[in-house]
Amino acid sequence: MIIEYLGHSCFKLVESTGTTVVCDPYSNEVGFSMPKVSADAVTVSHGHFDHNAISNVGGNPVVIDKESNYELTGVEINSVKSFHDASRGKNRGENVIFKFRMDGIDVCHLGDLGESCSTELIENILPVNVLLIPVGGNYTIDAEMAKEYVDRIMPDIVIPMHYRTKDSKIDVDKVDEFLKLFDDEIIEELEESKIELSRSDLSGETKIIVLRKN
Repeated sequence: MIIEYLGHSCFKLVESTGTTVVCDPYSNEVGFSMPKVSADAVTVSHGHFDHNAISNVGGNPVVIDKESNYELTGVEINSVKSFHDASRGKNRGENVIFKFRMDGIDVCHLGDLGESCSTELIENILPVNVLLIPVGGNYTIDAEMAKEYVDRIMPDIVIPMHYRTKDSKIDVDKVDEFLKLFDDEIIEELEESKIELSRSDLSGETKIIVLRKN
């Protein structure tokens, strides 16, 4: 499978048969434009402009924005309800976490998760090989809470998202605040926007991979 980072919290996931899912497409209001993409399905974690710009995705995709179980060719999509804040949604509402099984790999996109790490939520998320996690704080969990999720989920690969970049207008921290909580030897900062993975790439030991939007 291929994971491509499109910026902010948006990823394009492509299974070996070509089935494509785009997660949390964003509008230009974030400070930069989303690349042109098409997909078979779009997942939306919640209804904010930086996560629900489905008009930016071509191909007449199925839109999945609530708790559901969905199957596409070669892809299973499951979801878990969570909260966008630490007050059980009183401040920012609910958030949907999406799980994807592609080519035998379990990928989890946490959306704009804002709630504290709980045993119940972790059990609902597992197993996870690749964790796509917000790290910028303010509107989501911050770097330290994100590290707690990583430590408890123990994925093979962690890809941070929802952090401040040069052109971003979203008031969140840079990815550095998250990276400095880990040993340098497990961090890989790439200039590329995508990685290709197979089951053989999963070592059982956690690695942090930072992808750069093209």
